[in-house]
Formats: sequence, structure tokens, C-alpha cells
Amino acid sequence: MSDHRLREALDTLKDSGVRITPQRHAVLEFLIDSMSHPTADDIYKALENKFPNMSVATVYNNLRVFREIGLVRELTYGDSSSRFDCNTSEHYHAICNNCGKIVDFHYPSLDEVESLAEQVTGFDVSNHRMEVYGICEECKSKH
Repeated sequence: MSDHRLREALDTLKDSGVRITPQRHAVLEFLIDSMSHPTADDIYKALENKFPNMSVATVYNNLRVFREIGLVRELTYGDSSSRFDCNTSEHYHAICNNCGKIVDFHYPSLDEVESLAEQVTGFDVSNHRMEVYGICEECKSKH
């Protein structure tokens, strides 16, 4: 499953004229395999043994490139550091109030919310996001 997604992502990079360096390949692979919406720091820590000369700045720069061509989404919640999500299909997030873990869930897209918002506010609405908050299973089992 992830091999196919990685190939598609690499093709997208090629089509966008982005050079595929070993670091970019590794960051992308980590993002696709990771279900936990890692921060740039998580990615850096996971790859620093493999790429001792890679800096956190390199990870950020690569994530910025991926974001600009639509390969990843940056999730900013409150003041905690951004998390990155390689799943760009329409989905929503459940977020643990305790450990901050983010879990994807699919629900029929709430497009009617956007059209209602446009009617009420007069905005041209471009997108929306939905989060639900609670305590994840792991944190629940610790109590």
C-alpha cells in the first residue's frame, strides 16, 4: 500500500521539477509510513542516524516544498508545533487532549457547511477543517 503511495508521491515531485534527493525520499517515505502526523522534529529524530549531516532546517525546507506542491498538509493546532499529514484525501481529525495524537477519520465531506457559510457570511469559502477532541485509547487505558 505505502509503496504505491510513495511511487505516486515521487512521480508528483518529478512532475513538479523537484529534485529527488536521498533526504527528500526518506522524509517522504517516513511521512507516508507514519500514521501519527509527525512534527518536523519527529521526522528529524527518526532520520538523523541515517543522515547525520541533515539538519532540522533541511527537514523543514523539504516539508515546505512538499506542502507547496500539495503532497503534504501542514496541521497547526493552537501553539504546539505543526504536524504534517501526507494523506491529502478529504478526511477529518480526532485529537487527543492528553498526548496530542491525531487520528484520521473519514466522513462524507461536509460541503453543505461551506455553502451555508457562504450564504451567511458572503465569503468565498475555499476549504474547511473539522476536529473532534477527546482522550485516545492509549491514554484512557493508562488511567
